[in-house]
Amino acid sequence: MKTQKNQIWNYNHDIDLEKCGEGVERKILAYTDEMMCVENHFKKGAVGAFHSHPHTQITYVVSGQFEFEINGEKKIVNAGDSMLKKDGIVHGCVCLQEGILLDIFTPMRDEFVS
Repeated sequence: MKTQKNQIWNYNHDIDLEKCGEGVERKILAYTDEMMCVENHFKKGAVGAFHSHPHTQITYVVSGQFEFEINGEKKIVNAGDSMLKKDGIVHGCVCLQEGILLDIFTPMRDEFVS
């Protein structure tokens, strides 16, 4: 199942994983025009390619370990850590230990649902 915009109840076990890269899958958990919550599943060694977008993004590490580079600065993050990426900031990551990242975007990412 795919989540619909403005859907109030969104049960994780009902939402399909979508492949979005080698070793990376995502679930769009909930969204409105103003905000979006996305769960990203990474296999060890998977890469979140460098990119930027016109959305402010907060990433919370649910599980695993990742090396992130944000605006030219590299750090290793673990479960419980979070990062803020303002709109237009170049960022990417490498998964060091299989895990899940939870992303919150504002506004929502149109290209994820079109």
